[in-house]
Amino acid sequence: MNMPNRILRDIPSADWGATMNFAAELIGLAERSAFSGELQKILKMRQLSALFQPIVDLNKGEIFGHEGLIRGPSTSHLHMPLALFEEAALNRLSFEVEHLCRQIVLESFAEKLSRGKLFLNVSPALLMQPNSIQGATLSYIHELGLNPNNVIIELTENTATFDYEILRHATEHYRSMGFEIAIDDLGEGFSSLRLWSELKPDYVKIDKHFISGIHKDQVKLEFVRSIQQIAQSAGTKIVAEGIETQAELALVKELKIDYGQGYLLGRPELEMSTDIANDLKLILNENAIRVYQSSSMLPQHRYNVTKLIKYVPPVDIKTTNEEVYHLFQSSPTLYAVPVVEHDKPVGLISRYSMIDGLARPYRHELYGKKNCETFMDKNPLMVDKDMSLQDLSGLISDMEPHYLSYGFIITDEGKYLGMGSVHDLLREITQLQIKAARHANPLTMLPGNVPISEHMDKLISAKIPFHACYCDLDSFKPFNDVYGFRRGDELIQYVGKLLNDEISNEFDFVGHVGGDDFILILQSPDWEQRCMRILDSIQNAMPGFYDLEDRKRGGIASDDRAGNRVFFPFVSISIGAVKADPNQYGSHHEVSSAIANAKKQAKKISGNSLFIERRSVQSDK
Repeated sequence: MNMPNRILRDIPSADWGATMNFAAELIGLAERSAFSGELQKILKMRQLSALFQPIVDLNKGEIFGHEGLIRGPSTSHLHMPLALFEEAALNRLSFEVEHLCRQIVLESFAEKLSRGKLFLNVSPALLMQPNSIQGATLSYIHELGLNPNNVIIELTENTATFDYEILRHATEHYRSMGFEIAIDDLGEGFSSLRLWSELKPDYVKIDKHFISGIHKDQVKLEFVRSIQQIAQSAGTKIVAEGIETQAELALVKELKIDYGQGYLLGRPELEMSTDIANDLKLILNENAIRVYQSSSMLPQHRYNVTKLIKYVPPVDIKTTNEEVYHLFQSSPTLYAVPVVEHDKPVGLISRYSMIDGLARPYRHELYGKKNCETFMDKNPLMVDKDMSLQDLSGLISDMEPHYLSYGFIITDEGKYLGMGSVHDLLREITQLQIKAARHANPLTMLPGNVPISEHMDKLISAKIPFHACYCDLDSFKPFNDVYGFRRGDELIQYVGKLLNDEISNEFDFVGHVGGDDFILILQSPDWEQRCMRILDSIQNAMPGFYDLEDRKRGGIASDDRAGNRVFFPFVSISIGAVKADPNQYGSHHEVSSAIANAKKQAKKISGNSLFIERRSVQSDK
C-alpha cells in the first residue's frame, strides 16, 4: 500500500516520525485485510488439500495407518497449517477452518479407499462444542461410506486449560460411536499427562523432541522407557513421532514401542503409502539389540554442584563488622559468612579474618561500626550450580590452600544460592568414583560390571541368543611384576582397544570387569572368526611389549607364587565362550557362571586359545 502524495505533502516535518508509524499501521491493516480476504476465499471455495503421513506398525513392519494433515493453496501465505490457523484465530474463524479441514481430510481419505486407520486431528475446544457432541462427524462419515472404527480422533493440545469433565464426556460419546481416541505430542504441551489420566486414550503420541537423538541421550531414553512402562500398564498404544534416523528407529523398536511416525518412515504426501522401504524392514525384522554406549550414562557425568548446596544465611554488605563478629561468636560451627549486595554475592568473611581482625588492640573501636567489607575476601571462589563436580575438583586443585577451609559460594545466574565445602566435595567425588568403577573401568573406560550384567539380562529378556566370552590374559602377573604397573597398564589398554576394534560396535559389547579380565557379548554371526582374529593379533603384538633381551628369549623369568624361579612365555589370551540360549539361561548370573567355567577350560590349553562350550545346560544336569 502507498500513502497518497497529497497526504504526505500536508504533514509538518515535526510530525514525520508519528506519521511513519501511522503509515506502518495502515500497511499492517491492509495486509491483515488481504489475509482476511484470502481466508474467506479459502473457506468459500474450499481451497484446502489433504496430505497423509504414514504411521508404521513397528512389530509387523507394515503400514498401520496415516495421519491426515492439511495445506492451504500452494501460492498463498496461508499454505502451511500454522499460518492458516493463526489467521483463523485472528478472525475468530478457528472452528470454521478446523471443521472444513476435518471434512477435506475425511473426503480425501474416502476417495482413496484406504483400509488402514486415519488419525484425524481435532482440537479439544472443537470436540467440546455442542454440535460436535450431537454427532455431526458420525453423520458425515456415514455419508462418505466410512466406518468410524477406522478413524482415530487425535486431540491436538493447543490451550493451557480444559474443562476435563466436558472433554471426558465428549470422548466417551465418540467412543460409543466406534471411534478411538489419541493424544498428540506427549511431553510437549500444557497438560498432556493430565489428559492421559483423565481420558484414558487408546493411543498416545510421544513428542518428536524426545525421539530426536534418543540413542545418544540417556535422559530422553529414560523418559520414553518410563512412558512405555506406563502405557503397558494402562493398556495404551504408543506412537513415537519424529523418527528421522535408522539409529532412532532401531532403539524405538527395541523399547517395544508399538508404532512409529517420521520422515524416515514416510513424508506427508498426497497419495497414501502402501509399504515401507526394504532397508527399514530389515531393521524392524532383525532379531538383535543394538549397543548404545554413551559417556552421559556414567554416574560422574550426571551430578553437579547442586548436590553440595548448604544454605548459610548471608549478610548484606552494609552489615557492620561488629554484627558479623557477634554472629560468629553465637555460632561456633560457622566458618565463613557470604556477603551479598542485591542478592548477588560480593565476598566471603572467614571466622579467622574477622575474629583475628577485631581482637587486636584498638581494632574493635576503629572498625566495629564500619561495613563488613573491611575484612571481606573480595575474590572468593564462586561457582554456578550447573558446574560438574569433576570440573569443580579440578578448579580447586589449582587454587590457594585457604579455599580448602573456607569453602565456596554457589550461585544461580549470578544470585546467591548457598555454600559448599571441600569436605563434602571430596565425599561426593569418592562415592562417584565407586559408582563409576561399577559402570566403567577407569583404566580402559570400557563398561564395567553393572552395564555388562544389564546388557546380558536385556538380551535374555528379549529372547535373543548371543555368545558370551570370558577373556583372560595368561602370564600377565609376571609381566606386571617385572616391568611395573605402568607398562602393565599399557598392555591392558592395548588389549581393551583391540577387543573393541574387533567387535561390531553396532551389535556386540565389550566390558572390562577388572585387572586383565574382559567380557565379550556377541550377536554377530561371525563371532567365532572375530575371536580368532583377536588371538592372532595378541600373538603378533605381545613380543613388542617386552625388552629386546626378553624378546629374544621368548619371555621372562620371574618367581611364581611359591617363590620358585620360573620362565614365563609371552602374554597370551584365553577365551572361554558359551552360546547363551535364552531358553536355557534365565539371568546374567547363570551366563557368568558358564563362561567362567569355559574360561578355565581355555586356560588349560597352552598359548592363545579359544574354548567353546558346546554342551547344553540340560546335559550338564
